[in-house]
Amino acid sequence: MRLPILTLAVLLAAGPAAADDKAACAEGIAMIRDVLAKNPPDATLPKLKKALRVAEREQGEGEFDECLDAVGDAKRAIGQ
Repeated sequence: MRLPILTLAVLLAAGPAAADDKAACAEGIAMIRDVLAKNPPDATLPKLKKALRVAEREQGEGEFDECLDAVGDAKRAIGQ
């Protein structure tokens, strides 16, 4: 009987973290779009476009941790 209760507790605890990742993913995508709108240097442009493409795809798939990885790639490309 303990296993189902423990499983439920783990799933409930993961909910807020997933919501935080979802919000951070959306904020990251907005940040990448803002940077792209400001015409970044040509050297960073391909990296930013790829990061945006990957982040949007992962957001659509609900893989918010992977979206955040792509956002991190974009931040590294712009030196943040």
